[in-house]
Amino acid sequence: MNISMTRIQAILMKDYKEFSRNYAVSTMVLLPLIMAFLYNRLGANTISMYFLPINMTFSIVTTYVQCSLIAEEKEKNTLRSLMLSPASLGDILIGKSLFVLIVTIVSVTMAIFLVGYEPANLFILAIALLLSAVFYIALGTICGLFAKSIMEASIIVLPVMVIFSFGPLALALSSSYPILKLAEWLPSSQLLLLAEALEGKYSMADILIPMITIIVWSLLSWIFAAIIYKKRMVD
Repeated sequence: MNISMTRIQAILMKDYKEFSRNYAVSTMVLLPLIMAFLYNRLGANTISMYFLPINMTFSIVTTYVQCSLIAEEKEKNTLRSLMLSPASLGDILIGKSLFVLIVTIVSVTMAIFLVGYEPANLFILAIALLLSAVFYIALGTICGLFAKSIMEASIIVLPVMVIFSFGPLALALSSSYPILKLAEWLPSSQLLLLAEALEGKYSMADILIPMITIIVWSLLSWIFAAIIYKKRMVD
């Protein structure tokens, strides 16, 4: 697979311009930041409270923005042209993801600061957050490839927001509803479990299991996204 940095940069700049012009999408970045600020004011002092706005940042910002940018391409009939251009699969997927990754890093960093969270091990947590961003971008790509317009994207992405943002809340209710124990394996729950482990004495398994789980989710999601993308090329 040939990767062209020039094409990737062109796609990145195109996404930036579309994002800056579409206020309905760009203003969504502010929602989790406002929530993080309010949580701080309400006295957030537990890891689960810290991570609610952080996980919502991934769902609302990362997944929704990625989904909307791709859906807008389809709505304007420019995605098909991009697919048939000399740009390779890698050029398009990396280019369409790079801008959202940058926005995610900035948004998550600001959410952590606004909510008042001070990680015990910033390096390990930063790696887990980056892996999570890769996963949520894949989810946004999948949703965007199914959506036909920005309005439809807003609806398609809602189940993702609910399931993955509130995974840790479902985990907290698992003692009363055993079936909710499945929520433990969601990336959002694994991220929370990793953060909780880092606050005390942790073993290598406490780090590796969440990391590997998030990586597996990411790989499966990107494989699925690539399959759908190739199918859209011949539809």
